[in-house]
Amino acid sequence: MRRVRPLLKKLLWTAAGLLLLAAVGVAAAWSVPLPSRLSAPPSVVMEYRDGTPAHVFLAPDERWRIAAPVERIDPAYLRALFALEDKRFYSHPGVDPLAVARAAALNVARGRRVSGASTLTMQLVRMLEPRPRTFTSKLVESLRAVQLELRLTKQEVLAAYLQFVPYGRNVEGVEAAALAYFGHTAAHLSPAEIATLLAVPQNPNRRFPTPENRERLRAARDDVARRLLEAEALPRGPEEARVPAEQVLADVRASDVPGGLKAFPREAPHVAVWLRAQRPGQTRLSTTLDGGTQRLVERVMRDAARELKAKGIHNGTAVVVEREQGAVLALVGNFDFFDAEHGGQIVGFATPRSPGSALKPLLYAMGIDQGLTGPEQLVADIPTTYGGYAPRNFDGRFLGLVRLEYALSQSLNMPFVRLLERVGVERFLSALRTSGVTSLVPDPGHYGLSAAVGGIELTPLEVAGLYVAIAGDGRARPLRLLEEGQPPEAPVEVMSPGAAWLTRKALALRDRPDFPERRRLTGLPARVHWKTGTSFGHRDAWAAGSGPRHTAVVWLGNFNHAPSVHLVGADAAGPVLFDILEGVGPRGRSLPEDDTVVPEDLMRVEVCAYSGHLPTEACTQRKHVHARRSAVPTAVCPYHQRVEVDVATGLSVGPTCSAGRKTESRVFVTWPATIRRWLEEQHRRLPEPPAPAPGCEPGGARAAPSIVSPAPGHVALLIPGVPANQQEVPLEAEASHERALTWFVDGALLGSARADERVWWTPSVGSHEILVTDDRGLTARRTLVVRERR
Repeated sequence: MRRVRPLLKKLLWTAAGLLLLAAVGVAAAWSVPLPSRLSAPPSVVMEYRDGTPAHVFLAPDERWRIAAPVERIDPAYLRALFALEDKRFYSHPGVDPLAVARAAALNVARGRRVSGASTLTMQLVRMLEPRPRTFTSKLVESLRAVQLELRLTKQEVLAAYLQFVPYGRNVEGVEAAALAYFGHTAAHLSPAEIATLLAVPQNPNRRFPTPENRERLRAARDDVARRLLEAEALPRGPEEARVPAEQVLADVRASDVPGGLKAFPREAPHVAVWLRAQRPGQTRLSTTLDGGTQRLVERVMRDAARELKAKGIHNGTAVVVEREQGAVLALVGNFDFFDAEHGGQIVGFATPRSPGSALKPLLYAMGIDQGLTGPEQLVADIPTTYGGYAPRNFDGRFLGLVRLEYALSQSLNMPFVRLLERVGVERFLSALRTSGVTSLVPDPGHYGLSAAVGGIELTPLEVAGLYVAIAGDGRARPLRLLEEGQPPEAPVEVMSPGAAWLTRKALALRDRPDFPERRRLTGLPARVHWKTGTSFGHRDAWAAGSGPRHTAVVWLGNFNHAPSVHLVGADAAGPVLFDILEGVGPRGRSLPEDDTVVPEDLMRVEVCAYSGHLPTEACTQRKHVHARRSAVPTAVCPYHQRVEVDVATGLSVGPTCSAGRKTESRVFVTWPATIRRWLEEQHRRLPEPPAPAPGCEPGGARAAPSIVSPAPGHVALLIPGVPANQQEVPLEAEASHERALTWFVDGALLGSARADERVWWTPSVGSHEILVTDDRGLTARRTLVVRERR
């Protein structure tokens, strides 16, 4: 009993000492910083939608090192790794006592070092903090390994090992090695590849893939494969069809070893650089880009660039979107990323540029939705000046009265400037923002009526969002480029399904100026609707459109804003758009004709066949068109006029003077005074309804004249030094053709003229009241402010 007590006392003191030592060790493990290299940033990798790498960047320390979660590594490789390097990885605390005892006994028995006891954790410490191979270093590595096991989970330790394991030169990690050695990721590896990836880290300098190391690498790989097969740790196929180990080993030996490194993926460089800047600190950028589609679009743009560069066009970008989910399948930021002379690294798809006429379809749909107009209605295409802004058509000509659908297909400017005036600039901008546009200047009043024809700047991605809405029954779905685990956002209605359907019908017309000449022979892809645009001064050429499943946008130009006469949407961008849509479109299958189904929010409406307005009793020819149920245009036809005519004289008579005359009712077409005024300036006249017979008053109620010029809110600016009589202001009004109009300025008589004639006034600085009255005393007023330009 006396001997037992001292022994117990010693054991208690020993246990206390061990506990104290353990406590000190744990405290040290948590107080001493982990190896700093453990937090070294890896390479940033951008992936295609199927997970394959599209672009790999060098890590900040100039190494190819890709962080790959354990679950992305082939499980067969992990089983082989544990069997070869650390069988008890998941059970030891960083140092494997059994492996240490086994190695010590074996080395003593052989009289030399023939076996080591390093665990994967200890190997990781050596990778992070290289030291001379001494006993002291081994002791430090063991302590560091225990520290890592205390501070990190087993999965984190394994992930770090897989990221930092050396493969020669500046290649680190299994994922980077698989890409550099075999050209694919480590998700699926053959037995020969597994053996190679396990053999090189044992002696990276002598086994790194080079012609000089080929035989050494082959011998080491074959030896690793033999050892793994003996340990049943190399895949031999499914249980029901297992391949004999001898056959697997023979296949491994028959496989060639890599003789050098393959280039790391560097595709879609503009997207990769842009996304890396958008998501700083994010090492894996999983995108919606489709590798096949991206390469196809890049090839189309590359082929186009050869011809375009000879025409002074050095930059171009393209966007392709799969509409169902709003996924971006392809993005080309420029012709050549390495063309430093022409800004090759500028990310074109995110750079705002003037879209020219590409926004007219939105205005067209908004006019329908607000009940302001319809596709068949006649609209004026004549010169009009808004202050100092005088829109012109691309070819410099005006057509007079045209159908709105025709105006869109022919890309006439004046009808859409007038339509924007009625829709409202701010409402138009709001619709753009709803479709996903974020690059607009937020200042109220910044944009004017020129926004209808290119006086605004949008990115190709934003234009793509708008055309996705047009093709998707008016619903804008936020475009997705990154797969971030978030459910797709709900689409937002930009226009009604009916307005979108009518817009697509107008954009599908092929008898139009922007129909590509080459496609007259080869034909268009199936079910395409499109629009082209050319900015002022020939600085931007656009083409945007949709096929059955995809929407695409092409922009061409120069980032230094240099013009080129060849920068015309129809001639330059249009053919590229159709090549892309044909390339990505479905092949070899019949396509459902979705656009033959009329949306439920449309109804058939009877209109005047000539004007497209609701018919009056004077409209003898009528037809049915589609219009929105809740926004049918209510204006009646202003062009047809029924007149009671004296058969003998051909003059018009009224109810008070028709007695004793043989009369008949006739229908005449009358055009607005603004149209007649323009025709007269072109030295052309229209047939007019007959003048009243002597003593006969014109029948029917009359509306008051409407002042056309100056426009509401217009401010006239006088140029200093130029005589006022050389800066006259035109006064114009809309009224029936037979009326005489009298003009007054500030109560003083200015002069009289027919409604289809213009009166000129010499301005002076100040606020002036302009009044016009017709021959029956009906009047209209407008205030005009005149200032001197500073």
